[in-house]
Amino acid sequence: MIANLMMYQRPELVDAHDRYWQLIRDALGESGIESPEELSQDAEEFFVWNHPELVLSQTCGMPYRTWLHDKVELVGTSDFGLEGCPPGYYRSALVVRADDPRTDIAAFQDAIFAYNQTFSQSGYAAPYWHAISKGFWFEKRVHTDQHLQSAKAVSNGRADIAALDIVSWRNIESYEAFASRLRVLEWTAPTPGLPLITALGQDRSTIFNAVRQAIAGLEEEDRSRLGIKGIVQIPKGDYLRIPNPPKNS
Repeated sequence: MIANLMMYQRPELVDAHDRYWQLIRDALGESGIESPEELSQDAEEFFVWNHPELVLSQTCGMPYRTWLHDKVELVGTSDFGLEGCPPGYYRSALVVRADDPRTDIAAFQDAIFAYNQTFSQSGYAAPYWHAISKGFWFEKRVHTDQHLQSAKAVSNGRADIAALDIVSWRNIESYEAFASRLRVLEWTAPTPGLPLITALGQDRSTIFNAVRQAIAGLEEEDRSRLGIKGIVQIPKGDYLRIPNPPKNS
């Protein structure tokens, strides 16, 4: 068995995520579903997502629609109560240096764009379609592996602009001193948030209810730190209809 909630993990949130998992685990146990004692937060993501005994994990919308949707069960989507987004949806902050005088994304056409992964909805697909709607895509790009590293790349001048998942950006603003040197230039359109998944054959309805029960049972400090307001059910088709950037874009 394996489980993780790695997508928004950072040192300041380890204990809160662990307590959240124990509440989920207790609720699963009450329903007769076995689960691992601890989260595998450092495990390789695709190993976890494709594990035949996956109890619960959180993936990204683009990997889900591209590779995983027919290999896992969709449990639900965490609702972070994000401004400008329907329940369970999220969007990307296009961040630049605070002292950069440019005022709209079109002015960044020749800039260096930092991205975490080409298979990231928030870090690549969302900004791709946002920029394309303005008539261009960034020719100069730098791969960073993580949203945090993309933000740092902009802050230290290695890049000029990056797209950050709004929850990741909220955490960066809360815990990283360099965030004061950045500002949000524009926001991308909202899309379904990070789906919670389980292995094929698992009881997704019972797992959904266990997560809902756990969120309700969180101490207020942990709920505030994690930013979780609830869990919602977004139809699978809503994820699958989001377009991917063309290959080699």
